[in-house]
Amino acid sequence: MIFGIPLELKKYESRVSIAPDTVKKLIKLGHQVCIESNAGIKSSFTDQSYIDSGATISDSKDKIYSSDIILKVNPLNNEELELIKSEKTIISFFQIKDEIEFIQQYLDKKLNLISMSHIPRTTLAQSMDALSSQSNIAGYKASIVGADHITKYMPLLMTSAGTIQPAKVLILGAGVAGLSAIATSKRLGAQVFAFDVRPVVKEQVESLGAKFIEVKSDEDEGTGEGGYAKEVSEDYKIKQGELIKDTIKNMDLVITTALIPERPAPILIDKKMVESMNPGSAIIDLAALNGGNCELTKSDEIIVHNNVTIDGRTNLPSTMPQHSSQLYSRNIYNLIAHIFNEEGSLNNEDEITQGSMLINNGNISNSILQKFIDKEI
Repeated sequence: MIFGIPLELKKYESRVSIAPDTVKKLIKLGHQVCIESNAGIKSSFTDQSYIDSGATISDSKDKIYSSDIILKVNPLNNEELELIKSEKTIISFFQIKDEIEFIQQYLDKKLNLISMSHIPRTTLAQSMDALSSQSNIAGYKASIVGADHITKYMPLLMTSAGTIQPAKVLILGAGVAGLSAIATSKRLGAQVFAFDVRPVVKEQVESLGAKFIEVKSDEDEGTGEGGYAKEVSEDYKIKQGELIKDTIKNMDLVITTALIPERPAPILIDKKMVESMNPGSAIIDLAALNGGNCELTKSDEIIVHNNVTIDGRTNLPSTMPQHSSQLYSRNIYNLIAHIFNEEGSLNNEDEITQGSMLINNGNISNSILQKFIDKEI
């Protein structure tokens, strides 16, 4: 098969879908790789590094989008959808709720669409889980960015002039991004607290040295399929709001990571909670792409409200493009090696194929996508 790697066109995007070391692996499997000129330059991968790995470089977008399989980080935009030929396969991140207006074009062109956002959360698929690899980076960078935003020193500081107490950091959501933020904030010397609707993550949080704060409940109602969080009851939300309200006013930095797949992010921090925080504190909202966990968050903006900084940037993995591209590239390679046979045909019976494939030869093959089409979501 021929793999086409275009230059990413989305604003603030510095990643590329394939790194040179992965090109070598694809070629070893008998494939060809054609990369648009300078597609990897923002990730510190030169055209020459791709040539040395066995890829060909092209300035022709028509050639790139005529490849059998197009590998991208972000979904195709209008310009790219016009360029792509019929009956091709696209592999990229793809949130249905954000791209629903383009679905008909995928259907009309009889495309195959595989979403890295819908890789099943199973043990077998761990090496393909691009959401987790990118979230790990986002959690790390959120702690670094947060330390820069706040007006306090992160660790305990003992000097001849006296002792400065460590900053207090609250992590809302103890998934991959949250756990990475906890570990990084602890390494920076902060006093770390964490909240999650899933009581099962308490042990992980405490193993990283953070204090787990929780809503006392008789049921494990926040744990959904595949270990993801799910929407909780109204009674739980009231208790959750009170707990966060009582905790947040003493925090110097809050990092929010709470997401529910294909749903708007739950609001965990309202305007009054922000106004209760100390001047010079900050909120890093890693759920900004889905609307944000803070009521005041503005996607891809940094704002200040009542002397509290609220950072809603959605591109934190892209600020570390070399490593984030390498990890994403390996996730994609592991997926390709698993779901395609030696002849280049998809194994449609495989559970990972079934979970990640949204459109198969112009036909809807995903129940979540079908519900969006039927306007049930």
